Amino acid sequence: MSPRLILVYVLALASFSLYSKANDYSSLTDRPTSEIFSDYLEYLTLPNVATQSATDIQKVAEWTAEKYSEYGINAQLLKNEGMPMVYADYMMAGEDAPTILFYAHLDGQPVNADLWEQESPWQPVLKISEGGKWIEKPLSILKSEYNPDWRIFARSASDDKAPIMMLLAALHKLALNQTSPSVNVKVLLDSNEEGGSPLLAKVIEQNKSLLSSDAVVMLDGPMHPSNSPTVVFGHRGATLVKLTVYGPVSDIHSGHFGNYIQNPAFMLSSLLAEIKNDQGMVTIPNYYGDSPLPEETKKVLRDIPIDEKALLARLGLMKAEPVGDNYYESISLPSLNINGLSAASTTAVRTIIPSHATASIDIRTTKDAHSSRQINLLKDFIKAKGYHIVDDVPSEKIRFEHEKLILMEINQGTAALQTPLNEKVGIWAKTALASVSEKKVIAIPMMGGTVTTAPLVSSLNKPVILIPLVNADNNQHAPNENLRIGNFYSGTNALYQLLITPYPQ
Repeated sequence: MSPRLILVYVLALASFSLYSKANDYSSLTDRPTSEIFSDYLEYLTLPNVATQSATDIQKVAEWTAEKYSEYGINAQLLKNEGMPMVYADYMMAGEDAPTILFYAHLDGQPVNADLWEQESPWQPVLKISEGGKWIEKPLSILKSEYNPDWRIFARSASDDKAPIMMLLAALHKLALNQTSPSVNVKVLLDSNEEGGSPLLAKVIEQNKSLLSSDAVVMLDGPMHPSNSPTVVFGHRGATLVKLTVYGPVSDIHSGHFGNYIQNPAFMLSSLLAEIKNDQGMVTIPNYYGDSPLPEETKKVLRDIPIDEKALLARLGLMKAEPVGDNYYESISLPSLNINGLSAASTTAVRTIIPSHATASIDIRTTKDAHSSRQINLLKDFIKAKGYHIVDDVPSEKIRFEHEKLILMEINQGTAALQTPLNEKVGIWAKTALASVSEKKVIAIPMMGGTVTTAPLVSSLNKPVILIPLVNADNNQHAPNENLRIGNFYSGTNALYQLLITPYPQ
C-alpha cells in the first residue's frame, strides 16, 4: 500500500475515534467500530474477482483470515481447489447455547474501470452529495467532519466486504466490552458466490461437523429502501435457459431467398411474443400455479412499505406490469425474462437470412413453482407451437423430418428459499433489530433476486434467513458501487445487538 493511502487510513481512523458530535449515529461511532472501518478501507484495495484470478482470491482469503485472527477470532482457510473459503468462530456463549452460522462472500463482480467515476475501483474514495451529484473528497476530511449519508465508493464496498467487516466489528466490540454473547458464532465466507458457488456444497460436506449450527444467517443483499432494519425469509430461485431456433444450414442471401424460406429470427420472436401477454403475464398454462400466494402471505406483502411512484421514477418508467397487486407481490411470483437476443449482427449489416436465432432466458422460481416444474411447462408450450426439441445442432436427417427445430440448453441453477415467518431464527432477528432502531423492522417473505442458499439448506438442514445491512441504492454488480457510511455503523450495532439478544427457547 502506498504511503499516501496509509496516511489517509490513519486519518480516517482518527476521525471516527475522535468524532463526538451528537446525532442519530453518535452512539455508533465508537472505537471498536472505527478501528474495523479503517481495516475495511484497506480491504477494499484487494481485487477479488474469482472469475479472473484465483491468486487474488487466495490473497483476499488469507487477508480476511489473518484480520479475524488479529482481533482474537479463531479463523482458518478451507480448501477449495485453489480458491479457499474462510471459516471463523467465536464460541463464547457456552456449550449449551445455540450456534448461528453467518454466511457471506468475499469475492466480487468483475469491473470495467472505464465506467467508474474515479481513478480505480480498487482505491476507495469518499464522495459527498452536492447539488444532486456525488463529489469526491479526500478521506482526510473525516478527521473533522462526519455525515452518515456520505459514501465510500469501491468494488465490493457493499457486496459483500462491508457485512464481513461489520461482523468482525461486532465481535471486536463484544471482546472489548467483555460481554458474553447469547449465541455461539460460526462464520463461513464463500470465495466464488458471484460465480454461482459451484463448490460450496462440496466444501460444506467436507466440513460438516465444523459448520454444524442451529440456524444460518446470510449477510447479503440490500436493505429496504427506507433503510429500516430488514429481515428476509426467502428468495426466488433462478434457472437459465437458452433457446436456439434453426433455419437454413448457413446464412443465406435475403434477396434470393426472402419470401421463400422462414427466417429463424422471426420464428423465435413470434414464439417469445406468445409467451407473455400485453399485461406482462406469462401465458403458459398453470405457470403461476393454482393458488400461487396464500392470503396471509399477501397481507404481509401489502404491509411492506413501498413508494412505487418513486421506484418507477428512478427506473424512468410510466407504469409497472400488473402481474401482482404491488411490487412485493410481483417479485414473489415465478417469472420468465428475456435477457438476451441474437441473430446475425446489427453492427456489420449484411442482407442475409440468419441460419439461427438465440434467446437467453432466466426463469425465477418459487418453492412450489420449482425449476423442473417450470421447465416442463415451457417444453410443453413450445411443443404445442409445433416445435421439435433437439439435444444438439440438428443433423441433416432431423432437418428433413421437422419443419420447426429448437434447441433448449438448461442450467437449473439455484433453488428458491422460503423459511416460515414464525421460525425461531426470524423471531430472534426481528426482536434484536427492533431494539436498535425506532423504525419498524421490515419482514420480507421473499425477495426477487437469487442467492446461493440451496447448498446451506440441503447440506446443513437448518433454517436460513437473510439480514441485509447495506443501503438499497448501493449499485451492487454495477459501476460506482458504494456504501453509505452510516450503514457501516448501524450494521455493526445491529449485529452486536443480535449477538447479545437471547435466542428463543
